[in-house]
Amino acid sequence: MKKEIRTVVYDNELRIEAYRLKGIIQSFPNHFHEYYVIGFVEKGQRTLSCKNKDYNLNKGNIVLFNPGDNHACIQSDEGTFDYRGFNISSTVMLDLTEEITGIRDLPGFSQNVIYDEEVSCYLRPLHEMLMQGIGDLRKEEALLFLISTLIQNYGQPFDTCTPECRQEIEKACEFIKRHYKSRIYLDQICRYTGLSKSTLLRAFTKSKGITPYRYLENIRIIEAKKLLAQGAVPLDAALQTGFSDQSHFTNYFSSFIGLAPGVYRDIFSNKKDGEKNGA
Repeated sequence: MKKEIRTVVYDNELRIEAYRLKGIIQSFPNHFHEYYVIGFVEKGQRTLSCKNKDYNLNKGNIVLFNPGDNHACIQSDEGTFDYRGFNISSTVMLDLTEEITGIRDLPGFSQNVIYDEEVSCYLRPLHEMLMQGIGDLRKEEALLFLISTLIQNYGQPFDTCTPECRQEIEKACEFIKRHYKSRIYLDQICRYTGLSKSTLLRAFTKSKGITPYRYLENIRIIEAKKLLAQGAVPLDAALQTGFSDQSHFTNYFSSFIGLAPGVYRDIFSNKKDGEKNGA
């Protein structure tokens, strides 16, 4: 069996994560991120579900996820999957958008799966530069050209990319974010929102694309990533974000992120070591 290769780097100058997945067969459950994702399929076929719509991913496809876009994917052939991508925080995207358009406003991608040779011409070289640690003018140019092309061809106001949510569902999300460290029951959310259990489940899933429990899992993983990036050991990150034990945490983290918590933590440890050496 071909060995899986998973490589992630953080570029301190551009302030974005770049990652490369080669030879993987892992499926990813329905989840979302709080950042933008721009990815490129190098090889393989996958079935992607995003915002309750199905796509067939093939070589050359580019995926675009806005913050909050729920998505899941599974391998759809007998081979493996090769993929390269970027994770870009909303803060960095705001800076890039202001630089490009002169307006400090978050963009939204109007399509989640595209095939665009012009975008590919910027995406792949930029990714290679980040993987190789190249630090010259070319990578900043490539990033600005990439985002500029995406905004011009697929951009729209971010608010139009997110479904309208009932006030009660937003209250449910607020409750989950406030109490994610604790054990949460449906009864508690229902009392806070004033909805019955069946109404809550139907409305929440229709609005967010995932169940309240899956939303809770995502929030815990998001907060755990922040702790790991700050240097927390996986056990502490697990306990501080509501997971019952490290094993449970590791399984969920790996299934959502594609990396073990310790591997993810090392990305930022290496970044800090590099900053010290360069000081």
